[in-house]
This record gives sequence, structure tokens and C-alpha cells, in this order.
Amino acid sequence: MNAIALLGTGTMGTALGRRLLATGHRLTVWNRTAARTAPLVEAGARAAADPAEAVRDADVVITMLTDATAVQEVLFGVDGALEALRTGAHLVEMSTIGPSAVRELAARLPSGVPLVDAPVAGSAGAAQEGRLVVLAGGTEAAVDRVAPVLENLGTLRRCGGPGTGAAMKLVLNTALVTAVAAVADALAVADAVGVDRRTACDALATGPLRGAVARASATDAAFAVALAAKDARLALDALGDVPAPVLSATAAMLTAVPRPDADLATLTDAPSRDATTPDEERP
Repeated sequence: MNAIALLGTGTMGTALGRRLLATGHRLTVWNRTAARTAPLVEAGARAAADPAEAVRDADVVITMLTDATAVQEVLFGVDGALEALRTGAHLVEMSTIGPSAVRELAARLPSGVPLVDAPVAGSAGAAQEGRLVVLAGGTEAAVDRVAPVLENLGTLRRCGGPGTGAAMKLVLNTALVTAVAAVADALAVADAVGVDRRTACDALATGPLRGAVARASATDAAFAVALAAKDARLALDALGDVPAPVLSATAAMLTAVPRPDADLATLTDAPSRDATTPDEERP
């Protein structure tokens, strides 16, 4: 049994915490909005007043936060975790922040605190049931040390050295967001030519987009458009000057969604006629 500190109890963080408690780990939790730790406290976790308190006695520290800025603040800000991380503790960075941010983070950690970047593929429901795919990057020794914890969450995929887990997550999320955008385009064509959306989805689900159709119709997933847009920008930044027209168009599409807190499946919603310019007013 490990003593684990979980920094970040949003939707996915809470799901991870429930799974860790269910598999017998001692869990201390912290979140910037303290009220969001309540479900895990009720399930048996201990809430900490700040990140430093949360990690003080931890063997493994997990961060599951919105973006690289949040990770930096929680680890290195006032009452940040860094001041209390003990030698021998392992930091597992499970947010989606990209390989460059992971390398910057690793450079700022004390030599006695190994880092494993381990973002996940899968929904919150999959996390609670131990069905995630955990994309781990780090030295072999560091991944070996935290493997018993990560394997409780699902299938552990060793991607290589430090930063490779974060890199693989960008690859997978690029495939996901562009595929869901492709479903949205296909359904727009279905609307235009008079094909019923359900009939179109049934047909699309038998072809190469079947996985994307399943994700677009999922009701147990929570991948906010704002987070998908952030991940698309990370992938575009990693590409530099290499053209990626499909990803670029998808990133623009995500940025234009009116409700950035809605799930990614919102991309496939039928456009509201009220939200468009009437034909007679178009140039």
C-alpha cells in the first residue's frame, strides 16, 4: 500500500482518486477549489490545506491539472508541493501538458525526486473501473517504482524515456479530435443531402470512423472542448512550421464552439438555424 498525494480533483482526478482508494491506497487530496475534494474525503481520503501539506508524507505524488501553468503554480508557487517533496518520492505528472513542459518540469525537480509523465487515454468512467491506458514516460527504474500504482488504473503502456508519455498523448488526442471533427463534417453533409443523422451514424459506425462515432455519441465521457482545444494547440506548437491542415482546421473549429465547457461530442451537434445568418442577408 502506497501513501499517495493527488493534486487536482476535477472530473478525471476524482475518478482516479476513487480507483486508488478502492484498490487500497492511502490518499491525501488537494484542489484549488477545496469543495471539489469532498467526494473523495467522503470515500476515505484526507484533504490537505495546500499542496505542500498534501505531499509531505507521500511516496507517490500525482498531478492531474488543467494545463502546464497550473502544474507550475501547484508545484512551485506559494505553499507549493516542491518545498515539501521528500527525497525518494516519485512525481507522476498525469495532466496533458506536452513533452516540452514535461522536460521543463523535470529540470526544476530535485535530483532525488524522479518524474514519470503518465497521461491517460480513456474516460472518467474507465478510470473508476480500472480500464484506462496509462502512457508512461520516464527512466525504467522510475516507471518500475510507480507501476504498481498505475496498473491499478488500467493498462500500463511504457512509451520510453522522460517526456514520451506526454508525446504519445498528443498523438492520440490529435487522432481523437480530428476524427470527431470528421464525424461532424460527415453529419453536416448528411443534413445537407437529407439523410437522417441516426441513419448516417449507423452507417459511419461500420466504417473507418467507427471509433470516432462511438466517442461522439458517448454519454459517460467528459473531455471539455476547452481542453481539446488546448491539446490541439500543444500539438500544433510541437509541429512548428510543419503543415497540418486538418489539425489546424479542427483547432479553429474547437475555438469557435460557443460552450467551451461542453464535451467534445458537441462538435457533432446540428448547428442552430438561429445562430446563422439568414440566406437573404449573406453577401
